[in-house]
Amino acid sequence: MQMKTELKRRDFISKCLKAGATCCALLYGNSLVAQDPLKLKKEDLKSLTYCCYKCTPECPTYKATIENSTEQKKKVYENAKWKEKYGIEFDPDKVVCFGCKVTDKPLSINVKACTVRTCAIEKGYDCCIECNGLTACDKKLWKSYPDFKEKVIGFQKSYLKS
Repeated sequence: MQMKTELKRRDFISKCLKAGATCCALLYGNSLVAQDPLKLKKEDLKSLTYCCYKCTPECPTYKATIENSTEQKKKVYENAKWKEKYGIEFDPDKVVCFGCKVTDKPLSINVKACTVRTCAIEKGYDCCIECNGLTACDKKLWKSYPDFKEKVIGFQKSYLKS
């Protein structure tokens, strides 16, 4: 009987460790920019999105695109509320994402609608932290994610000093 208890205890500890590792990966895996923004250089901006985000292969939309999984694409469509935001019915061919800087692949509807992306392209920036108007910028992305904007402004301050 004690062996069952130990086995259950081991299973519990194992599951807790896995859950903790997963939480750490989720919290820190999709980090913005490089770990040390003071080392951010002009050439580093090409690897970031126009809004200064660092896309990862773990992104649900990217994974659904690469795996061409209708089930995963349906989840992305529903979780991201594409019907409400963009007024489109679910179509697995429209739920794609290869990032916002690709030139040889289709752009997702949310990337096409991104005003930060459009603005950075029009101004010739690799990333919006190059823009002097970032602090006052009131694009929809920044209104929807004000904490993200504050982080980007912090990266901008470090970037401009270097």
